[in-house]
Amino acid sequence: MKTITQIRVPSLVRIKPGALARLGIYLAREDYRRVLALTSPLPEAVAAVWRAALDSENIDLARWEVVDGNDFENAVRIFGELPPKTACVVGVGGGKALDAAKYVAFLARLPYLAVPTSLSNDGFCSPQSSLTMGGKRRSLPAGLPDGVIIDVDVCLKAPRALWLSGVGDLSAKLTAVADWKLAFHNRGEPVNDLAALLSDASVLQFLAAPDFNPKGMALLGTALMLNGIAMEISGSSRPASGSEHLISHALDATSKRPRLHGLQVGVAAYLISRLQGGENSAAIQRLFQETGFWDEIKKDPFSKAEWLEAVRLAPGMKEDFFTVLALRDCLPEVAAMLNEDPILRGCFI
Repeated sequence: MKTITQIRVPSLVRIKPGALARLGIYLAREDYRRVLALTSPLPEAVAAVWRAALDSENIDLARWEVVDGNDFENAVRIFGELPPKTACVVGVGGGKALDAAKYVAFLARLPYLAVPTSLSNDGFCSPQSSLTMGGKRRSLPAGLPDGVIIDVDVCLKAPRALWLSGVGDLSAKLTAVADWKLAFHNRGEPVNDLAALLSDASVLQFLAAPDFNPKGMALLGTALMLNGIAMEISGSSRPASGSEHLISHALDATSKRPRLHGLQVGVAAYLISRLQGGENSAAIQRLFQETGFWDEIKKDPFSKAEWLEAVRLAPGMKEDFFTVLALRDCLPEVAAMLNEDPILRGCFI
């Protein structure tokens, strides 16, 4: 009989309009009366809302630091300077601040609340922190947040490209799970059925209403959060990350101008879906057509030469990680798609 592993998932989840203004209420309910806050450089109007929310409940802001980078060394410094009797770490803003806050909380063994102000990827609720070490981005073990607070009105005011990046990152869950199953059939790698089902279901739920409005933003936030939980359930990134992420990592390492993670991953997911046999291609294409994802890519087309190089390098980006790219030499097929697929017309130069 298998040993039952206990996992920690967010117990406090608020995904609704006006949630940021109630941040102090949520902290008070959990008796987090003294907090460390790490934030992105935020518009003053947004910063004023969360600070007023803390003041209204007499939450002691022991320290507030604006995080403009995601250096490992900086996160360790903040941990070393942690104010005494800090009860909770709160991250407000984009990925860099949230990753730093998550890692500081992990080192300090403190509760952590994630308060993303945009939904560009699933990192706000993943069991890892993406930090830079020696100039290279690394995914370091961390814990899931104890609470997720998403103010959909605030997220709707962020640049639309960030929302589309989140849409692209969400689409990758379909190809990631397909790659995971390929690894099972070719290598015997175990698949956690619940994690795979949760990952697929989160995409299908969003597909029902992929709109840039409060409902659509709430669905996207919920889906991305559930993908983080799927990773925690499986103990790996498999439910959320496959060969499409390998291509994006290669682009990050070699491109003269890497783009938003979710935009790269989304385009790669469409390509990979076709390499996998096309089972998910129609769903991804419909999602991108309805949300305007392709239009965003065409505003600033990718380099065809850089993408072909990224596809060539992708299989070696992660050791012992079996995907469709390991089944055969996929480079000629990708080259043909970039040249001939009418859906991709205008996306590459």
